[in-house]
Formats: sequence, C-alpha cells, structure tokens
Amino acid sequence: MIYQVFVAMAMLAVAQAYPDNYGPVYASVPIPYNFNYAVNDAYSGSNFGQNEKSDGNSVWGSYTVALPDGRKQTVDYTADHSRGFVAKVSYSGKAQHPQVYGPAITFPQNGGGYH
Repeated sequence: MIYQVFVAMAMLAVAQAYPDNYGPVYASVPIPYNFNYAVNDAYSGSNFGQNEKSDGNSVWGSYTVALPDGRKQTVDYTADHSRGFVAKVSYSGKAQHPQVYGPAITFPQNGGGYH
C-alpha cells in the first residue's frame, strides 16, 4: 500500500513539473506581435530606434541609427520563410567631417606595456 501511494505521489509530481502549456519554443501556432522603441540621448549623441510587426508568418519593420558622421541610416526590411531576410538601406543627410584635426596619437615604445 505504501508503495502504491509513493508511485502515485511521484506521478503527480511529474505531472505538475510538466504542465500542458509547457512546450517547445517553436510553437506550431504563429503568434503576431508589434513593438517599437526609440532612444535619443543628446548628452551621448545616441539616437536610434526600431519598429517591427509580424502576422505570425512574415515580419516587416525598420530601424534607424544616427551615424558618427552626422548622417541617418535607415534600414527597411521584410523576412519570411520563403524569401528570407530582405533589407533596403538608405541614408539621409550629408556626412560632416572635422576641418581641423588634433595631434597624432602616439603610444610609448617601452616594450609593449604601459607603466
């Protein structure tokens, strides 16, 4: 009798450890989603963002990045299982480069290490 109770308790513990909604990451039911974010930090100069949508089978969206030369890079993309990832990259603005450069950066020649 004790053995039967022990087996029943063990089976109950296993059933609780693996509930029905626990399954593989690659679920067979497509899950649509939509998200976006943006970062614009004037102090550090960071300016980027992304938006993306999915109907569960295909994904489409775009992201933007402010480049160090002053231009803005935009990538519009789509992705699905038949065509893969397809991106269109575009740039806006004009590249700005400094007119005056500082002194050359040199490193000490003391055997390769810093002291």
